[in-house]
Amino acid sequence: MTDVAVIGFAQSPCARRDDAGTGGVEMLVPILAEAFQGTGLTKDDVGFWCSGSSDYLAGRAFSFVSAVDAIGAFPPVMESHLEMDGAWALYEAWVKVLTGEADIALAYGFGKASSPGSLRRVLALQLDPYVLGPLWPDAVSIAALQARLGLEAGAWTEQDMAEVAARSRAAAAGNPQAQVSGEVSAQELLGRPYVADPLRAHDCAPVGDGAAVVIRAAGDRARELCDRPAWITGFEHRIDSAALGARDLTTAPSAAAAGRAAGAGAGALDVAELHAPFTHQEIVLRGALGLGDGVRVNPSGGALCGNPMFAAGLARIGMAAREVMSGRAARALGHATSGPALQQNLVCVMEGGQ
Repeated sequence: MTDVAVIGFAQSPCARRDDAGTGGVEMLVPILAEAFQGTGLTKDDVGFWCSGSSDYLAGRAFSFVSAVDAIGAFPPVMESHLEMDGAWALYEAWVKVLTGEADIALAYGFGKASSPGSLRRVLALQLDPYVLGPLWPDAVSIAALQARLGLEAGAWTEQDMAEVAARSRAAAAGNPQAQVSGEVSAQELLGRPYVADPLRAHDCAPVGDGAAVVIRAAGDRARELCDRPAWITGFEHRIDSAALGARDLTTAPSAAAAGRAAGAGAGALDVAELHAPFTHQEIVLRGALGLGDGVRVNPSGGALCGNPMFAAGLARIGMAAREVMSGRAARALGHATSGPALQQNLVCVMEGGQ
């Protein structure tokens, strides 16, 4: 098997958009062009394409087929799709390159969450259909239950949660793709009303639309195309029980297991981009992945400042790779999550200098 590296990344601005359809073409075309321009590639160079999106979110069957218009219907391409965040599409693309079926692979994810339906209601469809599903609990309410359990167990405080939000918004000031950014104090945030006790608006990721693209290449091809590729040294995902009452919601065993399997603890990490749509979930993930104070967490602002469904996890890996490719980090971790209350977790560890 060959070495594989991330060589390109692009992300659309996270925002509520009226000019984009649910097929994602309007969001994908500009960032595909940006990614190709940055690497000197063309669509003809890509040996495998893989996408992540949701027909449920779009409200129509096979909606992802429309996104293929951004690729072009001719000549025929090797293409695949997952009903998951684009991070899992990146995993499939990694396997294709790793096994030699393609030298260059491109993964993309997109989602239009601000319409046509209610995101909270759509996400309830991922719950088990017998016990939780019929109650239609929304994602924010489930996260609030998780936050309350942690507060009562003494695992974190509302002050801790507000400090995560304040730090994330300050970091996002340097990210032009962020939906929310700016300096604000934790005390000011704590003075605002609850939206789902104990969560306030700043504790929850904003609802917005967006897309992300990551290009990866094998061995010498990666070295030709990128001055400093982000070499993937570990890439794993694990899943916990879908039954919320069957696991301790104040921990994330699947994140810890994925981190161990990916070798997150094998060396010092400089940066970690965590896909934490709620402030307390960043605290959970930091503990699960064993991230110390010396690790810069979410220098992009993270999902709390822009959480395009089915693209946010892929963007975390892309942002982590960008830190390595730019030389700002020697070793970085990208994380993605799916399902209620951090049910499923994926970890990608990257290094420079191979």
